[in-house]
Amino acid sequence: MKEDLRYKYKILRKYFQGVRREEADRAIAECFMAAYENYSSFFIYNSFGTEADSHGLIEWLISSNKRVYLPRVQGDDIVPVPYGKTVKGAYGIEEPEGEPYTGDIDVTIVPLLAVDGEGFRLGYGGGYYDRYLKKAKTLSVGLGYGIQLCDRLERDGWDEPLDAFLCERGIYCFDRK
Repeated sequence: MKEDLRYKYKILRKYFQGVRREEADRAIAECFMAAYENYSSFFIYNSFGTEADSHGLIEWLISSNKRVYLPRVQGDDIVPVPYGKTVKGAYGIEEPEGEPYTGDIDVTIVPLLAVDGEGFRLGYGGGYYDRYLKKAKTLSVGLGYGIQLCDRLERDGWDEPLDAFLCERGIYCFDRK
């Protein structure tokens, strides 16, 4: 079931392109800057393919003197590494070199294929972000497009809900009690 949904949402994202995508990415960036400008540290994914663009957000964060960390896969986990020189990682995604950061991070920006009304996300199936969020003290924010919202996703015991989802329509906050 999850594999079918992954395929569906990859296709939806693939065909969400051109001016609509550019306008959505611009709206996401404006909303992000307004909502999170008072935080000082960010663990943010390095977008690739059809993911919601994070590169503009990273540039803004750096120009705003925020502490920025990118994910690197280490074994079965992802670790935050200070922004800097990158190399292609195991999945073909640019990952940072350097020593992992072990302190708390204010906001973690998470990629996703879909998210439901309770903050549960459908990722790529590796469980990296679920394992990270389970032990991290951070505000978790999914980043994507409105087309990635759905009613309810199938859940596994290890799935970690997000605190919020940010898309071109605004921010959806979830009650994690």
